[in-house]
Amino acid sequence: MLGVVMVHPDHKQVIPLAPEPIIKQDGDNKNDCDRYAAKRLLEKIRDEHPNLQLIVVEDGLASNAPHIRLLKRLSMHFLLGVKPDDHQHLFSQVTSAQDDGRATTIRWTDPAVPDVLCEICYVHHLPLNKSNPDLPVNFLQYIEYGADGHIRKKVSWVTDLTITRENAGHLVRGGRSRWKVGNETFNTLKNQGYCFEHNFGHGKINLSVVFAMLMMLTFLVDQTQELCCPLFQSVHKKLGSRRAVWDHVRSHFRHFQFQSMQHLCEVVLYDLAKELPAPTFASRHHARARVP
Repeated sequence: MLGVVMVHPDHKQVIPLAPEPIIKQDGDNKNDCDRYAAKRLLEKIRDEHPNLQLIVVEDGLASNAPHIRLLKRLSMHFLLGVKPDDHQHLFSQVTSAQDDGRATTIRWTDPAVPDVLCEICYVHHLPLNKSNPDLPVNFLQYIEYGADGHIRKKVSWVTDLTITRENAGHLVRGGRSRWKVGNETFNTLKNQGYCFEHNFGHGKINLSVVFAMLMMLTFLVDQTQELCCPLFQSVHKKLGSRRAVWDHVRSHFRHFQFQSMQHLCEVVLYDLAKELPAPTFASRHHARARVP
């Protein structure tokens, strides 16, 4: 299943969009793959959100000509990772641009970490590869040097966005925010009480896909609450982790009856369970919460 989330460098919360199952489509003879699933997913996003301004951030597998042409056709900007081993021609063009003085380099040190030297290098209008000279991209690279002068971190991207001295740092932060897909999405789903696991299948009649979709809907509601709801934020802060929040919610849900999810959160936050009436036998066998 191919997942997609909306991310922002300043927020740890992510907003998931509908994932796309990697599964053979009706009428197709060939097995499905990431590339076909990505094409379906992006086209669906554009159909559902025709005016949404997006910068698509992906890893090096996406920095190929067919995918970039698709993004351009869908009017989506992009920041796509590139690596020297996979894009030798592009990096040789970058070296030539640096030798010719056509590359721009920015260096600075962070007062909080004075031993680390940060560097951004960017070049405009380079061919993506030899096979696609008509597909120009802009190259962006971020490097961190340690006190000994050795490279500690080095990341590169291609983009269709115009890079300037003023926005280069923002674009680097945007490109690095792709890691939130792994850290804030899949790690959360695996380790914070959602019980997400690798399955390597879709079930006999797509049962695993249905479970995954329900899980992502739950994750969407939870992330929206965590981002926008002061009451939920207070409960999360009090209990310290999402797993603890879900454990308390499940426990209260099993033993008491609530008028709404807001009521349940208030009971957890202010320790009001002892003031709730004991549930009747009937209430334990019917709906546990009534949402107005």
